[in-house]
Amino acid sequence: MKDIYILAIETSCDETSIAIVKNGKNVEALTISTQMQTHAKYGGVVPEIASRMHTENITLVLEETLKKTNLKISDMDAIAVAYKPGLLGSLLVGIEFAKVLAYIYQKPLIKVNHLIGHIYANAINNELKFPLLALVVSGGHTELVIMKDNYNFELLGATKDDAIGEAFDKVARILDIPYPGGPGIEKLALEGNSTYNLPIPVMDETFDFSYSGLKSYIINLVHNEKQKGNEINRKNLAASFQKAAVEELTRKVNLALKKTNIKNLIVAGGVSANRYLRERLKEITEINNAKLFIPDFIYCTDNAAMIGAAAYPLFLNKEFADFSLNAESQANVC
Repeated sequence: MKDIYILAIETSCDETSIAIVKNGKNVEALTISTQMQTHAKYGGVVPEIASRMHTENITLVLEETLKKTNLKISDMDAIAVAYKPGLLGSLLVGIEFAKVLAYIYQKPLIKVNHLIGHIYANAINNELKFPLLALVVSGGHTELVIMKDNYNFELLGATKDDAIGEAFDKVARILDIPYPGGPGIEKLALEGNSTYNLPIPVMDETFDFSYSGLKSYIINLVHNEKQKGNEINRKNLAASFQKAAVEELTRKVNLALKKTNIKNLIVAGGVSANRYLRERLKEITEINNAKLFIPDFIYCTDNAAMIGAAAYPLFLNKEFADFSLNAESQANVC
């Protein structure tokens, strides 16, 4: 079978990324231009600045990606792009760029759900073995999904309010941890101990999640202690929060593995880079005689390689988009 090369574009938030992926798993080239230092000045991503920086960077990122290979755009079999969910302005930069390339070079255009891209990041390092359970953990999503085959999803449960990544970011801000908050909390937690008695997010037997209450409890705790003139032990509170947040994830994953008897677990989304989460999920899968698959760190956060991996099954099924393709800010896996 002929090798399939897909040029993939990812601009859903504050990373401008382009990759060339062969056969949905071999990353021939990957470039990621991050805006992190710019947005850190504001304590979070500023949508208007993000879209403008994408516009300034995207051509340079394409040139840098092509330099890493002997391939040209004319050698590509398709152009893939993330079209949802994300910041509308940022997504539109990538979408319009993809449309132009597809039109000029007469290549099929493939639209990819950014979240499904995170799931297929696991296909870069490993062969996806179905059925599998996918835990999607990011700044905007916390979902448990059964994947029976390529693009065959069944939602088990999702967050009722805040996603785990959002809770990490907001708690980080309360603890005066610079943006991005997730890695900052993880680093601070390594220096502390779980000494604060925090509420467990959702103690039920469903597969749904909730992090609003935990986040609000910590905000109120810090505010009240400051009002009393008491000092918060930031290291211990970071460790306590991380443990409470992750333990609820692992409890629900354990429940899902037992109830479904699925023996393959994959983790997707930016929060999957958290080492404490990785350790706990490894313990849970071993208890259930299941296998754990997590992408390399570079493929955990937003990147175009995952978009190319997710586009490959769509290419094989000839599921192509037309030039009316538009951005969507909200979406789930299924």
